[in-house]
Amino acid sequence: MGKLHARVLGDMPEAELVCVVDVKASAARAVAKQRDCLALEDPSEAVDLVDAAIIAVPTASHLEAARPFIQAGKHVLIEKPLANDPVEGEEIITLARETGANVQVGHTERFNPAAVALQKHTIQPKFIEAHRISPFTFRSADVGVVLDMMIHDIDLVLMLAASEVESISAVGVNVIGAHEDICNARLAFANGCVANITASRLAVKTERKMRIFSEEAYVSVDYGKKVGVVVKKSENLDLIQMARELEVDDIAELAETVDYTGLLKVEQLVVDDSTEPLRKQAEAFRSTVENGTPPVVSAADGLAAVRTANRIVEAIGTHKWDGAGSNRKGPDIFSKD
Repeated sequence: MGKLHARVLGDMPEAELVCVVDVKASAARAVAKQRDCLALEDPSEAVDLVDAAIIAVPTASHLEAARPFIQAGKHVLIEKPLANDPVEGEEIITLARETGANVQVGHTERFNPAAVALQKHTIQPKFIEAHRISPFTFRSADVGVVLDMMIHDIDLVLMLAASEVESISAVGVNVIGAHEDICNARLAFANGCVANITASRLAVKTERKMRIFSEEAYVSVDYGKKVGVVVKKSENLDLIQMARELEVDDIAELAETVDYTGLLKVEQLVVDDSTEPLRKQAEAFRSTVENGTPPVVSAADGLAAVRTANRIVEAIGTHKWDGAGSNRKGPDIFSKD
């Protein structure tokens, strides 16, 4: 991710990429040479050289890498997830509050053109279903699939539901290493919304889809293909009324002659795919740095996602694979403990 951020910043005429920092000197030099900037090994060496910083290191090192910048009152964009656990996330927020530094969290999916198009519609979800699966990438092996991949949909679901999470149940399996590689979680919110989220990094295909059901509309979004559709109740009242007035036998006869999808009025999401999400995120961060614009994804948003993710991981650990009397619980179904 550091290389990608360096590319985006290097291509922005409104910003100057001053330096690249990496504890591995050869990695810092390689990217710095590409981008014609300074290579450093210690974040503290960069503090006085910059107005703001992007933290794109392993999650376990987010606090350590961001601390010198935040303590100096410099704005930071921290890659998702904000931290490994809520305690570190809270420390980041406390530091930022003390120094006045703004913290934006790199939940890039908020800037996905399909997600941006979705937010233009006023929707109060009652049920959300999300699937995010992909083949194993050998990246982010320091965390499980919940903090690696599901965190994207957790952030989006929390934004859409706009309510407190009341309960969580989850099941997950670790196959490659110590952390879960597959997970399904069910979140129940105080406002009655329910979300079912599935993530896997052991799939044979890549899929990033979300379906949203509300009293006003049904929305289907493909974040990978950056497309989506909206079916509004208000636009289909004639069809609904016709179906309600028909007898059961009449409806059965229609099945032979009428294509339901042909009668349904479906609206395509108006998606602007002219700018890549990472560039949009960088531009939003620049606006925060230069104009004091509130971060699109605040540290509080990032912390909420981390808290929910940790609750999901905890729920995985309590799942009993063989029922109430089972001794096998947690992510490792192969364990006999």
